[in-house]
Amino acid sequence: MFPFVQKTDYCLLLIFLAMFARGGCLSRLARDGCRRMGNFTSSSASLPGPGCSQYVQEVVSHNCIVIFSKTTCPYCRMAKNVFNEIGANYKVIELDEHDDGRRVQEALAQMTGARTVPRVFINGNCIGGGSDTQQLHQQGKLLPLIEQCAPCCTSSEGLGSGHFEATK
Repeated sequence: MFPFVQKTDYCLLLIFLAMFARGGCLSRLARDGCRRMGNFTSSSASLPGPGCSQYVQEVVSHNCIVIFSKTTCPYCRMAKNVFNEIGANYKVIELDEHDDGRRVQEALAQMTGARTVPRVFINGNCIGGGSDTQQLHQQGKLLPLIEQCAPCCTSSEGLGSGHFEATK
């Protein structure tokens, strides 16, 4: 585009602009000008800072059941349905509605070894995703994990209320 600017400098400039514009205000050229991997631009700017890891640890340590989810994900709905069926209260962080959702998802990938959603935590431990949650329930192993949590995490009414959060 500019003969005096090397391609790597141009990409760094676009990444810098994208950090401030959050991708919504930039033209398609600016958003897609650098190498893309799936829906995400490959850059060092997408690496999570210690704040995102700390956020995940804080949410997980203060809630018995936490589901890091996306609103359109069928496996996320599967995990939520399992907890609703057994009457467990849970906290949901919808990453696609969270201001730092991409960075939180990268932090989850580094912490759990998997980037996919949902990432389900019980009593501070990641048990996996939607299929893992459903399998543990079918094997009769999910409820004992939940029973190790504080009493606030189970409901006697039989239906989970599902504490949803889209923190911004």
